[in-house]
Amino acid sequence: MSRLWRRWSFDFSEDLTQMKKIARDPILLSAILLCIVSLSIFVVFPLYKVLQQSFFNPDGTFSLEAYRLLISSEENLKAFSNTLLLGTVVGILATAVGFLFAYCYIYLAIRGKKLFNLIAMLPMISPPFAVALSIILLFGSRGFITNTLLGLRDANIYGLKGLILVQTLSFFPIAYLLLVGMLKSIDPSIEDAARDLGASRWATFRRVTLPLVAPGIANSFLLVFIKSVADFANPMAIGGNFATLATQIYIQSIGNYDVQGGAAVAVLLLDLSMLLFIVSKYWVEKKVYITVTGKASRERLPIREKIVVWPIAGTCYAISMIVLALYILIPIGSFIKLWGINYSLTLDHYRYAFGVGSKAIFDTTWLSLIATPITGLLGMVIAFLVVRKRFIGKGFINFASLLSIAVPGTVVGVGYILAFNTPPIVLTGTATLLVVAFIVRSLPIGIRAGVSSLQQIDPAIEEAAADLGASSRQIFFMVTLPLIKTAFFSGLIYAFIRSMTSISAVIFLITAKYNLITIAVLDQVESAKFGVASAFSTILILIVYLAIFITNRLLSRLGAGSKKIELS
Repeated sequence: MSRLWRRWSFDFSEDLTQMKKIARDPILLSAILLCIVSLSIFVVFPLYKVLQQSFFNPDGTFSLEAYRLLISSEENLKAFSNTLLLGTVVGILATAVGFLFAYCYIYLAIRGKKLFNLIAMLPMISPPFAVALSIILLFGSRGFITNTLLGLRDANIYGLKGLILVQTLSFFPIAYLLLVGMLKSIDPSIEDAARDLGASRWATFRRVTLPLVAPGIANSFLLVFIKSVADFANPMAIGGNFATLATQIYIQSIGNYDVQGGAAVAVLLLDLSMLLFIVSKYWVEKKVYITVTGKASRERLPIREKIVVWPIAGTCYAISMIVLALYILIPIGSFIKLWGINYSLTLDHYRYAFGVGSKAIFDTTWLSLIATPITGLLGMVIAFLVVRKRFIGKGFINFASLLSIAVPGTVVGVGYILAFNTPPIVLTGTATLLVVAFIVRSLPIGIRAGVSSLQQIDPAIEEAAADLGASSRQIFFMVTLPLIKTAFFSGLIYAFIRSMTSISAVIFLITAKYNLITIAVLDQVESAKFGVASAFSTILILIVYLAIFITNRLLSRLGAGSKKIELS
């Protein structure tokens, strides 16, 4: 106990010493205070308001009535069980498919492996319910396959089966991107040793490869589970009568005008997501098997046996073709006059999108353009502070800045309504609140990219600049930022994409004054105007692709042409 006390005292005294140094640098001190205040107001405070709202009646009296109704409501309990069921099934299926793709990419001797990276990128640059829209076009009541080809008049893809299919195809790239890195880091000599001792290919996989990657599989499952239970767009588009907690929050708060009840459901979803995030971050990620050398000692010899390659590669290519077809179907659907009835070509949907829907396109683009540089710069500043500086409040900045990864968008939306609808900060209905929501939802990825880059740069470079008399502002803008420009631009483009495709948080914040493309797409899908929905989706994807192209061109002009941004 005394040892722990001495260590805490030493750490605290070191922090005080560093804070005295920081106090003599007004720019650095201002950056720290700005980060703490901003994260407190726009991340922590809204979550506190959600929690507070669930415990207090509109007249301000303390009450547990919202939670009593929550646990006694058959509708809410059904939504909770539906969410757990959906998350579990999708988590298992998406992780299995993602592992299959990762194993095929790392272990098998096949051509066209870059196709898998393209498949992994598609969900990032498209609306969050793009796959759902394509599935409806194929298998809905007026679907091309169910209605036109098979003549089925009562086909129903809505509900659990449709959600499982859509979320599995949308979220398996998460598992793939995580597992492909882990499989690549396994030293081939370990598996070769098992083979030399007489183990079969299957025995080596089961007893060596699988245990080494088991923590990654568990983490992939948890991340997909979190993504599934927090998903709002797909259940709204194709969920039908299959209610989930994310949609129940919206129905309670907006549909039933029961903000307290919606806040109670939001707390339940928040608790579930936070629990899974903590298990993933602080338990699963620490259970990692370490190889002897820590990195591959030589190149891996790819598997060429047809009995192994053909089934696995064939399955991966088949799924890839299905996913590509689903995304290609979106622009095709935008030119069809009336899907399921009249397949003649038309430009009417684009005329509508650029006419009636032009405001949604303009609002989404310019609000995203405003949020993007703020997000990118703030992300790099926070990464710089977390990696390079030591000060009181560093732990809070690190935790609060990454908190929105675990917080579902619907919870953020409810929190912003509650936090900024009354004095002292009234932002409801303004463009400012939409921009803030974009920034908060996109910030964690930019921070992680900045942290990863800074950890690879020797601090002595910055220390040398400080010794020559450079201020903290000069060191950051003239030394650090140029060294991590690829991570900075990656954060920028991700922030722009995330802002353009956001829906779960901002659906609570839009007004008649400001509208967004994703909301317009959802409205068109709910109205069965699939041609217009496809046109809006195609426009959004083209805008995102244009942003990626411009960013890569800019990077090449800045001398980083060999490190172009690839979202995969």
